[in-house]
Amino acid sequence: MILSKENLKNINASAVSLPTAGLFDLPEKVLQFGTGVLLRGLPDYFIDKANRAGLFNGRVVVVKSTTKGDLTDFENQGNLYTLCVRGLEQGQVVEENLISSAISRVIAADTEWASIMALASSKDLQVIISNTTEVGLSLLEESIKQNPPVSFPAKLLALLYQRYELLKEEAGHLVIIPTELIPDNGGKLKTIIHELAEYNQLHDAFNAWLEQHVTFCNSLVDRIVPGKPSEKELADLTASLGYEDQLLAMVEPYRLWAIEGDARVASILAFSEVDAGVVITSDIEKYRELKVRLLNGTHTLSCGIAVLSGIDTVKNGMNNASLHQYIEAVMQEDIIPAIPYEVDEQEAIAFSKVVLDRFANPYIAHLWLGITVQYTMKMKIRIFPLLEEHYALSEEVPSHLAFGFAAYLVFMRAQEKDGQYYGNYSGKDYLVQDDQAAHFAAAQALHPAPAAYFNEVFDDSKFWGTDLIELPGFKDAVRQHYTTIIEQGMETALSAFNQQYSTKS
Repeated sequence: MILSKENLKNINASAVSLPTAGLFDLPEKVLQFGTGVLLRGLPDYFIDKANRAGLFNGRVVVVKSTTKGDLTDFENQGNLYTLCVRGLEQGQVVEENLISSAISRVIAADTEWASIMALASSKDLQVIISNTTEVGLSLLEESIKQNPPVSFPAKLLALLYQRYELLKEEAGHLVIIPTELIPDNGGKLKTIIHELAEYNQLHDAFNAWLEQHVTFCNSLVDRIVPGKPSEKELADLTASLGYEDQLLAMVEPYRLWAIEGDARVASILAFSEVDAGVVITSDIEKYRELKVRLLNGTHTLSCGIAVLSGIDTVKNGMNNASLHQYIEAVMQEDIIPAIPYEVDEQEAIAFSKVVLDRFANPYIAHLWLGITVQYTMKMKIRIFPLLEEHYALSEEVPSHLAFGFAAYLVFMRAQEKDGQYYGNYSGKDYLVQDDQAAHFAAAQALHPAPAAYFNEVFDDSKFWGTDLIELPGFKDAVRQHYTTIIEQGMETALSAFNQQYSTKS
């Protein structure tokens, strides 16, 4: 039996929380650009929870913006999907299953653009959410009259301009919340929209309407949502739930959606009342820094170490004494003191302990290799500001940052094979999914000797956007760890590093 609206009556309500019939009749208040598990597991989770409590009372229309994949699973299941919440919350085991009815429709932009544009005239529409990856929030000068426009910002501008033309002052207030993980994501999207409006020669009256009727909010999302479990885990869940669900996703209990907004924004986003995980405040930077540095930054510094140690998942990494020791120490000793924002130390320490629990979640198989995707971009965004702040405070080498950076340089020694890039470590190939993989492959081809490769890539200040050589002692420390990893293997190098550096006098 496949999950569908028709089959809900046949599903055991003791195994999963079911939607009630009235939830399917709620108006479409949200337009969401992105079909991914993060949006389905966090914003849509809050919306579904609020709908069940009678607070928000609105469903989500989802736009599939890319041509990759199809909508078969959504169509077969009437846009229903299961979230399996697994993990620890305040020391208590959490095991919950729920079927979300938050999504009303999923529309493909490339074939159903007219249906998306028709939403511009809806007075029910109140919220627009996006998660189009960091690359999606970029300016592409193009006409919004295309069917459809190429970029997400152009699609959004086309919809907003259509709304302006059809409704004018009758349009209700729209709250637009990008969830892409970049600083000032709402502010950046707003700037792009105004630049595109100028490129498309839209008049001043439209810009005035935008200011009056649309609020762009900075936001931060934080929940580990690895998506569909392994085949065995999925088979076990299917047996216990009693139905098949091709959209089923695992999520951790921890959840945070921090949104920068005022009282008017809070009144529109009524789903914020249903869960403490939705925070609407005048400044979300504290939340962003804690997440980006302690959770994402620790992921970034540890993923290369884990892959080169032969460790597959984050939970298995926490069961490895050496990697666990490194992860705990890098947060306490190098990251917390260098967070480039005024954060209470005790709050940061408390957050780091939550991170350790989240990493150790025995129910979620979060692949380290998946965390290495766009490794270079993550290193620049998440770690370089820590380096800059550290050296503004001290000339002592941040030893754990240096070791993590050395592991990254070893991991990125890639070679091109059949249009993809692979690294090789201890005789095993691994896929390097990074827009800069060709850069490192070229350096590896020109300088195959490990020492020559190291100097070539480390000294390239133009590539890094900063001169790493200027950081006192950093190059020597990274080179020492890099050489040890190459010559002795990651496991030996990490063990020796922990013995030398993890306990500071």
